[in-house]
Amino acid sequence: MKAVIIHAPHDLRVEEIDAAQPAGEGEVKVAIARGGICGSDLHYYHDGGFGTVRIKHPMALGHEVSGVVTELGAGVAGLAVGDKVAVNPSRPCGTCEFCKKDMRHECLDMRFNGSAMRMPHEQGLFLAEVNVPAEQAVRVSPETDLGLAALCEPFSVCLHAVNQAGPLLGKRVLISGSGPIGCLCVAAARLAGATEIIVTDITPAPLKIAAEMGADRCIDLLAEPEALDALREHKGRIDCVFECSGAAPALKTACEVVTPGGQIVTVGLGSEPVLPLSLVVTKEIKLSGSFRFDHEFAVAAELIDRGRVNLAPVLTGEFPVDDAVAAFDFASDKAKAMKVQIRFEQG
Repeated sequence: MKAVIIHAPHDLRVEEIDAAQPAGEGEVKVAIARGGICGSDLHYYHDGGFGTVRIKHPMALGHEVSGVVTELGAGVAGLAVGDKVAVNPSRPCGTCEFCKKDMRHECLDMRFNGSAMRMPHEQGLFLAEVNVPAEQAVRVSPETDLGLAALCEPFSVCLHAVNQAGPLLGKRVLISGSGPIGCLCVAAARLAGATEIIVTDITPAPLKIAAEMGADRCIDLLAEPEALDALREHKGRIDCVFECSGAAPALKTACEVVTPGGQIVTVGLGSEPVLPLSLVVTKEIKLSGSFRFDHEFAVAAELIDRGRVNLAPVLTGEFPVDDAVAAFDFASDKAKAMKVQIRFEQG
């Protein structure tokens, strides 16, 4: 079967590997249909990893996938051959102290598909077929587009971020960074009842997609560096900021525009900015991080499945698996691409 495997920076290969074994007890076999290229996949492609995490041996990439169940292992109930599913790539141990506290996204022994954090690496899901624990395969309706179903993972990240923020009903929200996560946060914040959503970035192309996702105002900070001045007035006019860029200046700006007692949720990873502590203290800013997701994955699948959110604007490219390298190159061009997906033959 075909697999998309990274060997070293800019050494991405579509290879023929052995077919998946029969589904084991409690497992289902899934024929992968769509796989979205994530920012972490691009880090492996361009840099061989990120931070201290480095590829030590060949690894299949991918963790944003959907497909069709083709085989049931012993003891599996609630799924049937032919079901469309979104695959949750996150597999907490279930026994560590954080799993027992219902903080499974902080698991001490997490297995996450397509990650070089462990040795040997946890193989990814850009494979023609995979066996996964049945609970990781979340069923969607036969009518649901599998490209949209493959967005469950990144949308889960955004739903978790919104949960960290607390109630947004009637709130004025600013989202810093209009990459895939920023744009999907627009949908999540709107769903949570935000009445005004402002999105900022330093390039115009992704801001156009943020507008399609439902942002009320999109600001190109390079073209309009003074545009946020009015939001800084009277100690800040924004109730909640989702910082999705990971850029150091963005956190300072967030502290300037958020209202006293307001909330900042940091979602993006990148530099290690200096925290403007005087603003955090004097404005009594509530600052929280947001990492991955847990129960939100099933919620994301249901929202997509029922058509409660329209995430289609973020899908800006689809390539057959044989053109995976071209897909990664296109996904690297932020002036053209938002979320790029790989299509497997059965898709």
